[in-house]
Amino acid sequence: MPKQQQPSYLNFDLNSYPWKPDVDYRRHPERYRVGKGEQGVLICEPYKSEIGAYWRFKTEDIAEESSQKIYTMFEAYLANGEFVGADLARKYLQMGYTRARRYANYKGGKKYDKSQDYLPLERGTGDPEKAAAAAVFYKIWKKAEAHPEYARQKADWKKAFG
Repeated sequence: MPKQQQPSYLNFDLNSYPWKPDVDYRRHPERYRVGKGEQGVLICEPYKSEIGAYWRFKTEDIAEESSQKIYTMFEAYLANGEFVGADLARKYLQMGYTRARRYANYKGGKKYDKSQDYLPLERGTGDPEKAAAAAVFYKIWKKAEAHPEYARQKADWKKAFG
């Protein structure tokens, strides 16, 4: 029997996490790290509050409205030279996709059974409406990732700050 893989959040070490909740990333953008996937998205202020206020995926229509608003913010951050805001908006779009998929795949969005040593729950028990919401976010997330100005600013950012 293969070794059971537990959720990564069980052994999460906040002290070694590069994103800090007490940093204003608009005032100190140099402290931001691009990272992998959605890292930092729920920590980096003031962007977390600005973008998170519009992040919704309950239905396809709600996801459409949410993803369009976040993409508009993404473009505005790019236009203002705020790469950190643009990157976090892109991460919110990605997270809209991944969270909606989680709810599409698992009833209540729960992937692990806490009462059974975090054994994975049965897949395919989720809400089909969330699959449609995920598809909406996926399309806009990929559009953001392919944006030429985003690619330019990301390359510049990595060169300057790693």
